Amino acid sequence: MKIKDAEIISLMQDPRTQEKGVRALMDAYQSRLYWHIRRIIVDGDLAQDTLQETFIKAYQNFHQFKNDSQLYTWLYRIATNEALQQINKLKKMQKTDEDPEYHMQNLVADNAGEDAEEIQILLQKAIQSLPEKQKLVFMMRYYDDLPYEEISKIVDMSVGTLKTNYHYAKQKIEDYIKENYER
Repeated sequence: MKIKDAEIISLMQDPRTQEKGVRALMDAYQSRLYWHIRRIIVDGDLAQDTLQETFIKAYQNFHQFKNDSQLYTWLYRIATNEALQQINKLKKMQKTDEDPEYHMQNLVADNAGEDAEEIQILLQKAIQSLPEKQKLVFMMRYYDDLPYEEISKIVDMSVGTLKTNYHYAKQKIEDYIKENYER
């Protein structure tokens, strides 16, 4: 039986049941948040660490949850911020030309096979080549099928700006695939 957000919120707000609430929160959202983070970070271990940091932040700051958005939207925003912080840390620590995106692209390219798989690989490479904001908006809309209003709350951008970012991202991805697809 899946626990409802209202029940999780109630458990989290009561100090006596907070631990049970954290477990329920993790059970309910762990998989969805992991894959969201994984699309941003790519590295599985780092994504897992970032997921744990997301839940720690959610636990520590639950008193700030105002219930004016869905619980998932609030968690998604925390996860997004944590993932972006991890990327910034990686960029600062990078001492070689091989960054995580480059590594992921080469890893995926080594396993290429059929046309459909090649297009999927090109799609991932194209997504990784996008500017951060466009990448984020594209992934939330394309993979998670979130409405612009939800994305707006998560990334704190206007719906119009999000639509523009998504449009440009989509166009850049199409161009990238057309330029790089070999039949």
